[in-house]
Amino acid sequence: MARQALFSGLVYDEDGRPVSTTYVGAEAHYVVDDDGFLRHINSEQVDRQVLDVFLEQLAENKDLAVEQALNFLGSDDLFTKAALDASMRNISADQIIEQGIPEQARDMMGMLGFRIVINVHGDLVRLDQPTVPFEE
Repeated sequence: MARQALFSGLVYDEDGRPVSTTYVGAEAHYVVDDDGFLRHINSEQVDRQVLDVFLEQLAENKDLAVEQALNFLGSDDLFTKAALDASMRNISADQIIEQGIPEQARDMMGMLGFRIVINVHGDLVRLDQPTVPFEE
């Protein structure tokens, strides 16, 4: 059960319109306007699709992610690296859904051009992510 919509404010329909968020009971839902019919899609259904993409990218780039985290922390000792390595291996969509994403992080993602595009059934159509220019 999703207590919060992780990507509230970052989800759009296929026509480029923002998708609102509401609650049905205690569960968060994204609301897609389907020609006047408001479809309520459980937010966890959409959020898990996005998290699956993120976690796959993290797994593919784990070494780079650990290196960047070490640079950010200003520490490159063996114990910190081992702890970050273990954290990266053990992260799950369930943990992220339980903890949520800070509002400031969502705002930053939006400012950087991050967008989630879904269809009227809540299926992920496209994930627009900012890219970093390739440096040799």
